[in-house]
Amino acid sequence: MGWVSSIVTFLVIWWIVFFMVLPWGAQRPDHHEVGHEVGAPAKPRILTKMAVTTGVAAILFAIAWVVHDSGLISFREVVS
Repeated sequence: MGWVSSIVTFLVIWWIVFFMVLPWGAQRPDHHEVGHEVGAPAKPRILTKMAVTTGVAAILFAIAWVVHDSGLISFREVVS
């Protein structure tokens, strides 16, 4: 796998995992202020969710990279 396809693969995995992690622990505030969205979480903890996403995405990317480099699944044979 080349470096460009590696970066693209990691970013796709990262965004998919991020959207899976995003709703974890999201709770609506008991009292919302005027002008604030009613459904917005009280404590979004975005940095924590981004850190978790990066760790999980790194593990999934490593698995994908090993599977690709080992030749276990060859995408070139499927296309030809």
